[in-house]
Amino acid sequence: MNESVNSGSAQRHQALAENLTRVFSDQGCVIKQALGEVTIEISADRLIDVATRLRDESDFRFEELMDVCGVDYSEYGRSEWSTGEASFTGFGRGVESSGDHEPENDRRFAVVYHLLSISLNMRLRMRVFVDSAQPIVKSVIPIWSSAEWYEREAFDLFGILFDGHPDLRRILTDYGFVGHPFRKDFPLEGHVEMRYDNEKSRVVYEPVSIVPRTLVPKVIREDNRYLGDANQQQDPADA
Repeated sequence: MNESVNSGSAQRHQALAENLTRVFSDQGCVIKQALGEVTIEISADRLIDVATRLRDESDFRFEELMDVCGVDYSEYGRSEWSTGEASFTGFGRGVESSGDHEPENDRRFAVVYHLLSISLNMRLRMRVFVDSAQPIVKSVIPIWSSAEWYEREAFDLFGILFDGHPDLRRILTDYGFVGHPFRKDFPLEGHVEMRYDNEKSRVVYEPVSIVPRTLVPKVIREDNRYLGDANQQQDPADA
């Protein structure tokens, strides 16, 4: 049963990839198949045209936009943790950071759209890379109205601007929040602290008081809970 389901899904993915290649390959789109998904990668200036055709043409009919998310690829494929070797003593230790957060070929930020065709029982991932210095892309709300809050979330967490959005403001963080917390170069301790001031009867922002440090897991070699019991036990040779 599972084999037949997987076979049918693979055939649908293959047919979708072939249709996408036939229709959009001459427009500079790249179609990929990996991990049970089909992805079409398009340029930002072609987003509205391609998205409209994906919704309207009979071979695709992606009526539903399930999600929009931002991605920061600045540290993709690199790690500041030594994970090549494992031991019984604990996690891999942190290694020296290169301090380089800039990706190659100016492909740091991307917007990923997850589409669903209910009538054809197909899913598609659409990815658009945006300029790293000024991450701006057209809003797809005129095509899929469900994108409104998704685009606000991507703006709030990644700082990606959506041109034409009717109400582009923060949705998860406070309106006075500084920065965009899902960017790879955002400090773990943040930029400011927020607390309620009784004298001013309002929330105030202050400089961060947390000292930045590398979080390296420690291995507990002796448990203080049992040191007292061990000291109380008398050596038989001393009896």
